[in-house]
Amino acid sequence: MNPDDPLLRILACPLDKGPLVLLEPEEHVLGTVGEASDVTPAAAPGPAAAPSAAPDQALYNPRLRRRYPIVDGIPQLLPSSGEQVPEDEHERLLKRISS
Repeated sequence: MNPDDPLLRILACPLDKGPLVLLEPEEHVLGTVGEASDVTPAAAPGPAAAPSAAPDQALYNPRLRRRYPIVDGIPQLLPSSGEQVPEDEHERLLKRISS
């Protein structure tokens, strides 16, 4: 999914029906060495990533602090698909969104 996709204007959080923000893969937006530990390797060898691992792309609801994964280009917008984001990650995501 790309940021110009018209679908993004009509997608809404399944819980509060508010707008969602597209989160791009972090390795493309990180610019400082200090944040490198937050990067989820896209092509790391070994077993597949656990379901709780940060997805490559996601839709984020900053009001409820919930992240919904995008799998194979398809947003997973079931309430059970959303993942609650901890406070420190929420603050980091807000900085990414506002910059």
